[in-house]
Amino acid sequence: MRGLIITADDFGTAVEVNEAVERAYRDGVLTAASLMVTGPAAADAVERARRMPGLRVGLHLVLVEGRPVLPSESIPTLVADDGAFRRNMVRAGLDMFFRPRARRELAMEVEAQFQAFAATGLELDHANTHKHFHLHPTVAESIVLSGRRYGLKAIRVPHESPRTLRAIDRRTPWANSYALAPFCLTLRARLKAAGFLVPDRVFGIAWSGSMTREKLRALVERLPEGLNEVYLHPALRDEFPGAAPGYRYRQEFEALVDPGVIAAVRESGTKLGGFADFLSHR
Repeated sequence: MRGLIITADDFGTAVEVNEAVERAYRDGVLTAASLMVTGPAAADAVERARRMPGLRVGLHLVLVEGRPVLPSESIPTLVADDGAFRRNMVRAGLDMFFRPRARRELAMEVEAQFQAFAATGLELDHANTHKHFHLHPTVAESIVLSGRRYGLKAIRVPHESPRTLRAIDRRTPWANSYALAPFCLTLRARLKAAGFLVPDRVFGIAWSGSMTREKLRALVERLPEGLNEVYLHPALRDEFPGAAPGYRYRQEFEALVDPGVIAAVRESGTKLGGFADFLSHR
C-alpha cells in the first residue's frame, strides 16, 4: 500500500493562510490541515473547515513562539512578560523536563488546547506541534495523556528520508535529519506501542517554506511504499502578520494546485486522504 497525506500546517494563523488552505483543498491535492486554536484567524479557519467536511483537520499545538489558551498568570513558567510563550526552545524544554511546576503548567495548557479544538465541533484527525516540539518526551507525554481523552488516534513524527530528498535535489542538507533520527525513532516506537497511527515517513522538514511544484511532483513520483505525509505552509501571499522570514508561502500554495502535481497524484495510483482514512494502517 502506498498512502499519502498532504497537510497544511498553521491553519488559523492568518486569513491569507486560510484562503490558501481552502483553495488547495477544493482545487488541488490538499487533504488535511493542522489548526492553531490560538491563531489570530482561528475562528475564520473553523468556519471554512465546517464548509469543507472532507478536509481532515487536526490540532497544531503551539507551546513556543505563539499565544496560549490559558491566561498567563496560570502558566507563568511557560510565558514571557508579554504573555506569549517563550521563544527559547532549549530553555523551555529544560524547564519542562526538570521543573515539576513547568510540567504541570504544560499539561494544563495542552489540555486547554485540546478542549479548545473540541469546542469547534470539528472531528479531530491528528495532532502535531509547532516546531515539532513533541519530540521532547515531556511534551509528547502530555499530548498522549490529553489526546486520548479527546479521541486522538494519529500523531505526526517528523522522520524524513534524506535519501529520497537528495535523489530529487542533491543540494538538500541531510545532517539535521540524521541528528533527529534517534529522537524520531524513539517517539515513533512509543506512539505505535500505545496504539497511535504514525506515518512511516514525513516530508517537508528540510524543504520547509521552500517546497516547489517540481519538488512536490518528484516526491509524489518517488513515494516509498507505506504511509507518507507531506506537509507544507501555503498562503496566498508571502507577507502577512506572523509570516516566517524567508518562507515562500505563495510558492507552496501554487505547488498544491499545480496541474502537473495533480496529474502525478492521479497517475501514481497513490491513495490520498487524511489520517482518519488510514487508521487500519496501525
